[in-house]
Amino acid sequence: MSSVDQAQVQEIVERVRARFAESGSPMTGAGIRAQAELEEIADIKLGDGIFRTIDEAVAAATRAFREYQKIGLGGRYAVVDAIRRSMLEESERLAHMAHQETGLGRPEDKAIKNRLVATKSPGPEDLEPFAVTGDSGMMVTEFAPFGVIGAVTPTTNPTSTIINNTIAILSGGNAAVFNVHPNAKRVSAENIRLINRAIVSAGGPPNLATAIPEPTIESAQELMRHPDVRVLLVTGGPGVVREALQSEKRAVTAGPGNPPAVVDETADVDAAAKAIVSGGSFDNNVICTDEKTTIVVESVADRLILAMGRSGAYVLKEHELRKLEKVIFEELGPPNKPGVINRKWIGQNASSILAEIGIQVDSEETRLVVADVPNEHCLVWTEQMMPVMPVTRVQNIDQAIDLAVKSEHGFRHTASIHSTNVERITRMAVAMNCSIFVANGPNYAGLGEGGEGFTSFSIASPTGDGLTRPRTFSRERRVTMVGALRIV
Repeated sequence: MSSVDQAQVQEIVERVRARFAESGSPMTGAGIRAQAELEEIADIKLGDGIFRTIDEAVAAATRAFREYQKIGLGGRYAVVDAIRRSMLEESERLAHMAHQETGLGRPEDKAIKNRLVATKSPGPEDLEPFAVTGDSGMMVTEFAPFGVIGAVTPTTNPTSTIINNTIAILSGGNAAVFNVHPNAKRVSAENIRLINRAIVSAGGPPNLATAIPEPTIESAQELMRHPDVRVLLVTGGPGVVREALQSEKRAVTAGPGNPPAVVDETADVDAAAKAIVSGGSFDNNVICTDEKTTIVVESVADRLILAMGRSGAYVLKEHELRKLEKVIFEELGPPNKPGVINRKWIGQNASSILAEIGIQVDSEETRLVVADVPNEHCLVWTEQMMPVMPVTRVQNIDQAIDLAVKSEHGFRHTASIHSTNVERITRMAVAMNCSIFVANGPNYAGLGEGGEGFTSFSIASPTGDGLTRPRTFSRERRVTMVGALRIV
């Protein structure tokens, strides 16, 4: 917080604390502080990458891109390292601010996401050139920037997406202009301000990452159509994805997912239960990669459900499920079809959802609601984005894989299996054909959290780009020397 003195800060904090006390809502110290910071930036100030209009933001980013080319590859490494350090320092504060502004997820999980993208988003090393030599000479391939990348970010993962996208785009030598989700505009603006300060501190030009204070659908359309924006990166709902794909520009789009988790009779059932509860409840299931449906072979189904209960899930009784359906769905879907979710409950704690149907549980100990449902139930077919996990039974692994493929709707986003049979793991991986496939772990392991490999919070399955990285935002350029420079 830089625009008010400490006395003003404390005054804001006390005002927020009093309001929450009057409402009877529980509020942590970190949450109060985050809300106070949001109130301080209620009127988003210009500067540090924030511009009044899309046109001004693009023009500033274009100038910054030209200056960025002058500092070389070493300068690029320094800029990205500075962003990483800054985002690690600010990860928890930004997480609490995002939670307070959007009302979605869990701040402790958002902090994990921020730290994950700060450390595991690939940097300029992703663009290592390669060479081929032979009797006819030598060929070298290098990766060049496009220029200005227009990025649209979601309300579900606002800061982690901005951090990840910025590192990837700038590592490729580009500049970024963001049109963030309106429901996360204040924390997103603060995030972009912090990134700009880190860039400048490392000797980079100002305004390599820019945004506007009042993003709208219209401003997103303006960004997509702007003649100086070379490539689009869209992480959001189906509407904005369609808009990007209809543009004349190259579009990298992250679409929806409905990830199934299959458990067969060879699995370590206790480990599978723990992984699914942990993954399906992570940030209250707002991440598209999170487990949305569990498909289990009948012979181990009862054991799995009991183990999920021991691992932090509340298992619904039949009459409780009927009540829950009326709460979380505005409209139940027909058999084998998605329903219409009540958006009020997206990203809310399992304890809050259960309280709505008269069930009181501890908000920290109970992270997931489990519903034992038939295959055709619309929970199986709906990306509900809340910590409610349908568990549905099948007779064998063949039926499990078949249902997994169908219920994922061909999004080819994410899927997982718990099995000790390598042939079955391979068969499901081939059948799903997803951007991320996880065996014997929570789905977030596929993002590098508890698993190996780099991370991305823009999983571009619709356009086939998969987990975006610096190479995604780079042009391949080849140089060939005929009859020369092979020195062996």
